[in-house]
Amino acid sequence: MFEEIVEAFRQALGLILSGDPEVLSITALSLYTSGFATLLSCAWSLPIGALLGLFGFPGKRWIRSFFNAMLGIPTVALGLFLYLLLSRSGPLGALQLLYTPWGIIMGQSILISPIIVSFSSGALESIDVELKDLARTLGASGLQTTLAIIREASRGIALAILAAFNRAISELGIALMIGGNIRHATRVLTTAISLETAKGEIALSMALAIILMAIVFSMTLAMELFRRG
Repeated sequence: MFEEIVEAFRQALGLILSGDPEVLSITALSLYTSGFATLLSCAWSLPIGALLGLFGFPGKRWIRSFFNAMLGIPTVALGLFLYLLLSRSGPLGALQLLYTPWGIIMGQSILISPIIVSFSSGALESIDVELKDLARTLGASGLQTTLAIIREASRGIALAILAAFNRAISELGIALMIGGNIRHATRVLTTAISLETAKGEIALSMALAIILMAIVFSMTLAMELFRRG
């Protein structure tokens, strides 16, 4: 058995180093969907995070609790909910997003929103009160004070975005249920690993797993280096 694993690992490295078209295609689609999902999620998650981190208003605690609770939502459960919405007979069926890359992008953007909202609002709240008072003392307007706080918290906000990308590219449930794992259309790293393992194509699944882990570890290392400044 150990020899079979070693041989599969050798073949997996061969697929990666030779630039196998199937491996490259799946990797490129994964980076495309997860990258766009992260950008799309930032469009609404960062303003919400800023609202929670910078201002006080009625119901703020409940909104924060909602996003904190959503951090642990099972991807399969969210995938099922989105599938029902996007299916042909569902309320959003007219958008025809089911089994398309943009369907995966929409699902992943929703999945990672709680990460960006919770972490970015936490980064903004962690800014020392003295900085806010200092900005006001120096004559800064409300907008200038807010921009100074956001600039000071930019490192924490960037870490939130990197963590969200890692979550998007490594999830399986949404990509499988919304994308359908269609070859050359919606097959991404996680769904391909699951399929190829079930088919007994261990070398290919191992090659894809190596690439996925390399991406996640690279992003994690970048986060750690960025955190240390």
